[in-house]
Amino acid sequence: MLRRTFLWLSEHSGVFNFVKRNRLARRIASRFVAGETLDSAIAAAHAMNAKGIAVSLDLLGESVSSAVETKAARDQVVRTIDAIAAESVNGNVSVKLTQLGLAIGYDLCAENMRAVLTCAKERNVFVRMDMEGSAYTERTLKLFHEELHPTFGDLTGVVIQSYLRRSDRDIEDLIVKRARVRLCKGAYAEPASVALQDKREVDASFVRLMQKLLEHGAYPGIATHDEALIDQAVAFVKERGIPPERFEFQMLYGVRRDLQRGLRARGYNMRVYIPFGTAWYPYLMRRLAERPANLAFMVGSVLKETVRRR
Repeated sequence: MLRRTFLWLSEHSGVFNFVKRNRLARRIASRFVAGETLDSAIAAAHAMNAKGIAVSLDLLGESVSSAVETKAARDQVVRTIDAIAAESVNGNVSVKLTQLGLAIGYDLCAENMRAVLTCAKERNVFVRMDMEGSAYTERTLKLFHEELHPTFGDLTGVVIQSYLRRSDRDIEDLIVKRARVRLCKGAYAEPASVALQDKREVDASFVRLMQKLLEHGAYPGIATHDEALIDQAVAFVKERGIPPERFEFQMLYGVRRDLQRGLRARGYNMRVYIPFGTAWYPYLMRRLAERPANLAFMVGSVLKETVRRR
């Protein structure tokens, strides 16, 4: 129930307007979001790089309502790519296709993505296409398979969610193409007809797909904060003799920083997704929906920091 409440809140801008003015809420958000500007994201990226951790910069915002807004988002993504190159950041970018117009029109989104990838090619910066709700899964993969991968190849990759029932087939198709895949569990509320509902089934699917990618994929990103799943990945690569340079673990900014440091210290590649921008509220709600216990942890941490300064 609490998870669905957070997901419901993520879709209501009226609540966002209230929360955005709340100092405590902004303090909590700062744990998960690296500020509202590109400069703040670049600073966070440099801090991560100094620890030997690669990054992916993610401009927040999705489901825009006009072509003008999509072009503004496209231009900001291009500026982010330029900044990564100019600032010698060890990182790439992550984009949401609804932010670039997928909900408005397929051709509009394709045009915007081609512009982004043309810039990325000039700067040699990889671009990951995020996967959103299941209503966009088929269109996202169609765009990748038919429009973008044939032209830009390994410059771009996609995300597959282990809780979707279709993901086994999608993974097989992507492995055949040697496409770069980020595997995650999935964070959207989906019906049982589309997605697995039981955590054990979702985890089992994650492990099955993860093992396929580790053995046969092209530099997969294993995106999880679940220590049990990470342990299974480590055991699998050791058993199969898969070297660490063949894959990377991926985590979110501000989440399980102890695991991030620990895996890097053990010699595994680590990439942290760094979200930034003014549209941080829906993102924060989805992070809380994934693990509602984060709310108590975040509030407690902020209150402790506040007390210490008094």
